[in-house]
Amino acid sequence: MASPFLGEMLGTMTLIVLGDGVVAGALLKRSKGEAMGWIGITAGWAFAVLAGVFVANATGSADAHINPAVTLGGAISTGDYTRLAIYLPAQFLGAFLGAVLVWLHYLPHWAETPDKDLKLAVFCTGPAIRNAPANMISEIVGTFFLVLTIAALVATTSGNAGAFPRGVAPYLVAMLVWGIGLSLGGTTGYAINPARDLGPRIAHAVLPIAGKGSSDWGYAPIPVAGPAIGAILAGLFVRLLGI
Repeated sequence: MASPFLGEMLGTMTLIVLGDGVVAGALLKRSKGEAMGWIGITAGWAFAVLAGVFVANATGSADAHINPAVTLGGAISTGDYTRLAIYLPAQFLGAFLGAVLVWLHYLPHWAETPDKDLKLAVFCTGPAIRNAPANMISEIVGTFFLVLTIAALVATTSGNAGAFPRGVAPYLVAMLVWGIGLSLGGTTGYAINPARDLGPRIAHAVLPIAGKGSSDWGYAPIPVAGPAIGAILAGLFVRLLGI
Protein backbone atom coordinates (compact mmCIF):
# COMPACT_ATOMS: atom_id res chain seq x y z
CA MET A 1 0.00 0.00 0.00
CA ALA A 2 2.95 2.33 0.45
CA SER A 3 3.01 5.17 -2.08
CA PRO A 4 4.14 8.80 -2.30
CA PHE A 5 0.52 9.96 -1.84
CA LEU A 6 0.00 7.78 1.23
CA GLY A 7 3.36 8.80 2.67
CA GLU A 8 2.69 12.52 2.32
CA MET A 9 -0.84 12.13 3.67
CA LEU A 10 0.13 10.08 6.73
CA GLY A 11 3.25 12.13 7.36
CA THR A 12 1.28 15.38 7.30
CA MET A 13 -1.46 13.82 9.44
CA THR A 14 1.17 12.88 12.02
CA LEU A 15 2.60 16.40 11.87
CA ILE A 16 -0.79 17.90 12.69
CA VAL A 17 -1.78 15.37 15.35
CA LEU A 18 1.37 16.14 17.33
CA GLY A 19 1.65 19.81 16.34
CA ASP A 20 -1.94 20.89 16.89
CA GLY A 21 -1.97 18.44 19.77
CA VAL A 22 0.71 20.34 21.68
CA VAL A 23 -1.19 23.59 21.12
CA ALA A 24 -4.35 21.96 22.47
CA GLY A 25 -2.44 20.69 25.47
CA ALA A 26 -1.13 24.16 26.17
CA LEU A 27 -4.35 26.12 25.63
CA LEU A 28 -7.37 24.02 26.53
CA LYS A 29 -8.73 24.10 30.06
CA ARG A 30 -8.08 21.21 32.45
CA SER A 31 -5.31 19.83 30.25
CA LYS A 32 -2.31 18.73 32.32
CA GLY A 33 -0.15 20.73 29.90
CA GLU A 34 -2.17 23.93 30.21
CA ALA A 35 -0.05 27.10 30.18
CA MET A 36 3.14 25.29 29.15
CA GLY A 37 4.05 28.36 27.09
CA TRP A 38 5.72 29.18 23.81
CA ILE A 39 8.85 27.10 24.45
CA GLY A 40 6.74 23.99 24.93
CA ILE A 41 4.64 24.68 21.85
CA THR A 42 7.63 25.30 19.57
CA ALA A 43 9.39 22.19 20.90
CA GLY A 44 6.27 20.13 20.31
CA TRP A 45 6.05 21.33 16.72
CA ALA A 46 9.70 20.45 16.15
CA PHE A 47 9.12 16.91 17.39
CA ALA A 48 5.96 16.77 15.27
CA VAL A 49 8.02 17.54 12.16
CA LEU A 50 10.51 14.82 13.08
CA ALA A 51 7.75 12.23 13.57
CA GLY A 52 5.98 13.32 10.39
CA VAL A 53 9.11 12.92 8.30
CA PHE A 54 9.75 9.41 9.63
CA VAL A 55 6.15 8.33 9.03
CA ALA A 56 6.17 9.77 5.51
CA ASN A 57 9.42 7.98 4.68
CA ALA A 58 8.17 4.67 6.06
CA THR A 59 4.87 4.77 4.18
CA GLY A 60 6.07 5.64 0.72
CA SER A 61 7.36 9.21 0.40
CA ALA A 62 11.12 9.32 0.06
CA ASP A 63 10.97 13.12 0.01
CA ALA A 64 8.78 13.48 3.12
CA HIS A 65 7.97 17.11 2.37
CA ILE A 66 4.76 17.17 4.50
CA ASN A 67 4.45 20.83 3.48
CA PRO A 68 3.21 22.29 0.19
CA ALA A 69 5.72 25.14 0.54
CA VAL A 70 8.63 22.70 0.58
CA THR A 71 7.17 20.87 -2.42
CA LEU A 72 6.65 24.14 -4.31
CA GLY A 73 10.11 25.46 -3.44
CA GLY A 74 11.69 22.23 -4.58
CA ALA A 75 9.76 22.32 -7.84
CA ILE A 76 10.86 25.88 -8.55
CA SER A 77 14.50 25.18 -7.75
CA THR A 78 14.72 22.00 -9.84
CA GLY A 79 12.22 22.75 -12.60
CA ASP A 80 10.47 19.43 -11.87
CA TYR A 81 6.78 20.04 -11.14
CA THR A 82 5.59 16.43 -11.35
CA ARG A 83 5.27 15.99 -7.58
CA LEU A 84 2.82 18.86 -7.12
CA ALA A 85 -0.23 16.95 -8.35
CA ILE A 86 0.46 14.05 -5.95
CA TYR A 87 1.96 15.71 -2.89
CA LEU A 88 -0.26 18.78 -2.46
CA PRO A 89 -3.64 16.99 -2.27
CA ALA A 90 -2.13 14.41 0.07
CA GLN A 91 -0.72 17.09 2.36
CA PHE A 92 -3.97 19.06 2.61
CA LEU A 93 -5.99 15.89 3.22
CA GLY A 94 -3.55 14.67 5.85
CA ALA A 95 -3.67 18.02 7.64
CA PHE A 96 -7.48 17.90 7.75
CA LEU A 97 -7.51 14.34 9.08
CA GLY A 98 -4.90 15.17 11.70
CA ALA A 99 -7.02 18.06 12.97
CA VAL A 100 -10.05 15.79 13.25
CA LEU A 101 -8.02 13.41 15.40
CA VAL A 102 -6.90 16.25 17.67
CA TRP A 103 -10.54 17.25 18.13
CA LEU A 104 -11.42 13.68 19.09
CA HIS A 105 -8.45 13.30 21.40
CA TYR A 106 -9.33 16.42 23.40
CA LEU A 107 -13.09 15.92 23.11
CA PRO A 108 -14.10 16.74 26.74
CA HIS A 109 -11.87 19.82 26.88
CA TRP A 110 -13.64 21.94 24.26
CA ALA A 111 -16.69 22.47 26.44
CA GLU A 112 -14.44 23.26 29.41
CA THR A 113 -12.71 26.06 27.48
CA PRO A 114 -14.88 29.20 27.23
CA ASP A 115 -12.47 31.23 25.06
CA LYS A 116 -13.42 30.75 21.39
CA ASP A 117 -10.12 32.23 20.19
CA LEU A 118 -8.12 29.64 22.11
CA LYS A 119 -10.12 26.87 20.48
CA LEU A 120 -9.43 28.31 17.04
CA ALA A 121 -5.73 28.68 17.86
CA VAL A 122 -5.50 24.92 18.36
CA PHE A 123 -6.36 24.45 14.68
CA CYS A 124 -4.77 27.35 12.82
CA THR A 125 -2.59 30.40 13.16
CA GLY A 126 -3.47 34.00 13.93
CA PRO A 127 -1.41 37.18 14.23
CA ALA A 128 -0.26 38.69 17.49
CA ILE A 129 -0.87 42.12 15.92
CA ARG A 130 -3.34 42.06 13.03
CA ASN A 131 -1.60 43.95 10.24
CA ALA A 132 -2.06 42.23 6.89
CA PRO A 133 1.10 43.50 5.12
CA ALA A 134 3.30 42.82 8.15
CA ASN A 135 1.69 39.41 8.72
CA MET A 136 2.26 38.49 5.07
CA ILE A 137 5.91 39.54 5.29
CA SER A 138 6.37 37.40 8.41
CA GLU A 139 5.07 34.31 6.66
CA ILE A 140 7.15 35.03 3.55
CA VAL A 141 10.36 35.49 5.54
CA GLY A 142 9.83 32.45 7.76
CA THR A 143 9.06 30.19 4.81
CA PHE A 144 11.91 31.58 2.73
CA PHE A 145 14.43 30.54 5.37
CA LEU A 146 12.71 27.20 5.90
CA VAL A 147 12.98 26.28 2.21
CA LEU A 148 16.45 27.78 1.77
CA THR A 149 17.88 25.96 4.77
CA ILE A 150 16.27 22.65 3.82
CA ALA A 151 17.86 23.01 0.37
CA ALA A 152 21.21 23.59 2.07
CA LEU A 153 20.72 20.54 4.28
CA VAL A 154 19.82 18.32 1.33
CA ALA A 155 22.87 19.59 -0.52
CA THR A 156 25.16 18.68 2.37
CA THR A 157 23.63 15.22 2.80
CA SER A 158 23.73 14.13 -0.82
CA GLY A 159 27.19 12.63 -0.84
CA ASN A 160 29.40 15.72 -0.79
CA ALA A 161 32.83 15.38 0.77
CA GLY A 162 32.64 15.61 4.54
CA ALA A 163 28.83 15.49 4.59
CA PHE A 164 27.06 14.10 7.63
CA PRO A 165 24.94 10.95 7.21
CA ARG A 166 21.65 11.50 5.38
CA GLY A 167 19.68 9.97 8.27
CA VAL A 168 20.60 12.99 10.37
CA ALA A 169 18.66 15.35 8.09
CA PRO A 170 15.22 14.85 9.73
CA TYR A 171 16.65 15.86 13.10
CA LEU A 172 18.22 18.95 11.59
CA VAL A 173 14.97 19.94 9.89
CA ALA A 174 13.17 19.55 13.22
CA MET A 175 15.77 21.81 14.85
CA LEU A 176 15.30 24.29 12.00
CA VAL A 177 11.53 24.43 12.59
CA TRP A 178 12.14 24.87 16.31
CA GLY A 179 14.53 27.73 15.58
CA ILE A 180 12.09 29.42 13.21
CA GLY A 181 9.36 29.12 15.82
CA LEU A 182 11.52 30.66 18.53
CA SER A 183 13.00 33.42 16.38
CA LEU A 184 10.27 34.33 13.92
CA GLY A 185 7.09 32.65 15.13
CA GLY A 186 5.96 35.23 17.65
CA THR A 187 4.35 37.47 15.03
CA THR A 188 1.91 35.14 13.29
CA GLY A 189 2.34 31.73 14.88
CA TYR A 190 4.62 30.67 11.97
CA ALA A 191 2.32 28.69 9.70
CA ILE A 192 5.15 28.34 7.10
CA ASN A 193 3.01 25.53 5.69
CA PRO A 194 -0.25 26.18 3.80
CA ALA A 195 -1.63 22.70 4.56
CA ARG A 196 -0.87 23.04 8.26
CA ASP A 197 -3.14 26.10 8.43
CA LEU A 198 -5.86 25.55 5.83
CA GLY A 199 -6.60 21.87 6.47
CA PRO A 200 -7.20 22.33 10.22
CA ARG A 201 -9.06 25.61 9.64
CA ILE A 202 -11.52 23.72 7.43
CA ALA A 203 -11.79 21.08 10.15
CA HIS A 204 -12.59 23.80 12.70
CA ALA A 205 -15.30 25.12 10.38
CA VAL A 206 -17.05 21.77 9.84
CA LEU A 207 -16.56 19.93 13.14
CA PRO A 208 -19.15 20.17 15.94
CA ILE A 209 -16.68 21.73 18.37
CA ALA A 210 -18.41 22.71 21.59
CA GLY A 211 -18.75 26.49 21.92
CA LYS A 212 -16.62 27.34 18.89
CA GLY A 213 -16.62 30.73 17.22
CA SER A 214 -15.59 32.01 13.82
CA SER A 215 -12.94 30.24 11.76
CA ASP A 216 -11.49 33.69 10.87
CA TRP A 217 -11.63 33.27 7.10
CA GLY A 218 -10.66 36.92 6.68
CA TYR A 219 -7.13 36.07 7.84
CA ALA A 220 -6.96 32.65 6.17
CA PRO A 221 -5.37 33.75 2.84
CA ILE A 222 -2.23 35.04 4.58
CA PRO A 223 -0.93 31.71 6.00
CA VAL A 224 -1.54 30.15 2.58
CA ALA A 225 -0.29 32.87 0.23
CA GLY A 226 2.61 34.00 2.43
CA PRO A 227 4.29 30.57 2.61
CA ALA A 228 3.66 30.03 -1.11
CA ILE A 229 5.37 33.32 -1.98
CA GLY A 230 8.23 32.60 0.41
CA ALA A 231 8.69 29.17 -1.14
CA ILE A 232 8.73 30.56 -4.67
CA LEU A 233 11.30 33.21 -3.75
CA ALA A 234 13.46 30.64 -1.96
CA GLY A 235 13.20 28.21 -4.88
CA LEU A 236 14.32 30.92 -7.31
CA PHE A 237 17.17 31.90 -4.99
CA VAL A 238 18.33 28.29 -4.61
CA ARG A 239 18.22 27.86 -8.38
CA LEU A 240 20.20 31.07 -8.89
CA LEU A 241 22.88 29.95 -6.44
CA GLY A 242 22.96 26.40 -7.80
CA ILE A 243 22.69 24.83 -4.35
